[in-house]
Amino acid sequence: MASSEQINPDVVAEGLRLVGIASRLNVPLRLLGGVAVRLHVPEMPAAVQREYKDLDFATTKKASGDVQKLFRDSGYEPHVAFNAMNSKERLLFFDDAHERQVDVFVGSFRMCHEIPFEGRLAVHDASVPLAELLLTKLQIVELNEKDVRDAVALFDGHDLSDDDTAINQVRVAELCAGDWGLWRTITANLDTVRSHVDRYPIDTRHHVEDRIARLLDRIEAEPKSRAWKLRDRIGERKRWYELPEEVGGV
Repeated sequence: MASSEQINPDVVAEGLRLVGIASRLNVPLRLLGGVAVRLHVPEMPAAVQREYKDLDFATTKKASGDVQKLFRDSGYEPHVAFNAMNSKERLLFFDDAHERQVDVFVGSFRMCHEIPFEGRLAVHDASVPLAELLLTKLQIVELNEKDVRDAVALFDGHDLSDDDTAINQVRVAELCAGDWGLWRTITANLDTVRSHVDRYPIDTRHHVEDRIARLLDRIEAEPKSRAWKLRDRIGERKRWYELPEEVGGV
């Protein structure tokens, strides 16, 4: 059994430590949230940098039990009641010494919308793919400052592509084309982020704005599913997002 004294006080280093342990144990565990953004944008402009307080991960449904053991053995205290009720979707752990919470999303990311991870965690060895990472930042109905900063950072550090070598616009467009609610929130938030870019003194502002505009165009060009078209008839007369219980953030 590991001691909590082994937990690294640096949140980014601790995230990588846990991913490394998982890799050695063949347990699928990938970072998401702000720490994942920081890893993907190592030369992040100072204007969009922020403090990272907690850790967030994704794993598969089959690995939920292994992940719980991994965190217990790595010095973390489980939220016993929450994990017992939600182990098929989400797990919570605590590092009290550093006042840090760890969220593990199982199978998919579920907040205002659902972003599936199954079959996608092998793309990158430390984090969820860039496309899913971006979507987790943009799926919240009311964007906050940290989410805008993280989205700008991702667009600053990465262009669009048709595969996972950059922000996979095909993946983003396909997910939005199958879910009207996700489409509604993501496109609205892309517009919001684009309108806020000039608040940050970064040299690549025009590149960021161009990448957002091209992603919006790609989303609109994707053929929409029958379910999307049926839901589109209802529009905003019916709520298109969930209001999750607030037990943590990314």
